[in-house]
Amino acid sequence: SLSQPERKGIFHRGPGLNLTSGQYTAPIAGYYAFTTTLHIVRREPRRKGQGCRGSRLRVLICVQSRCQQNSNLETVSRLESSSDLFTISVTGTLYLQAGQYASVFVDNTAGSPLTVQSGSDFSAVLLGV
Repeated sequence: SLSQPERKGIFHRGPGLNLTSGQYTAPIAGYYAFTTTLHIVRREPRRKGQGCRGSRLRVLICVQSRCQQNSNLETVSRLESSSDLFTISVTGTLYLQAGQYASVFVDNTAGSPLTVQSGSDFSAVLLGV
């Protein structure tokens, strides 16, 4: 059954997604396809002459908040553009036991505060057991 949206344009189906915690909890063990697309804004403009070397943004989908290899999906983006708006996506498949959760993490080494904009999304679909 389709749940009532908490906000306009937001929907979720099934019991697994908790919009308050941002976690998807697997109702049954199986392989799940995860996707997140984050629209991220740099809140403070880069200072003149501030180098971009080493400025990168990692976005991860991790199982049980453990973000080491083999329990996560990850993408890394270099913030070399002069733009203050970035869109970063992560997609892949993870195996979850029943009751395990997955959530999105942002690792910011950019040196300026970032905000995840509305319109970003996070989804999980059971592929099979």
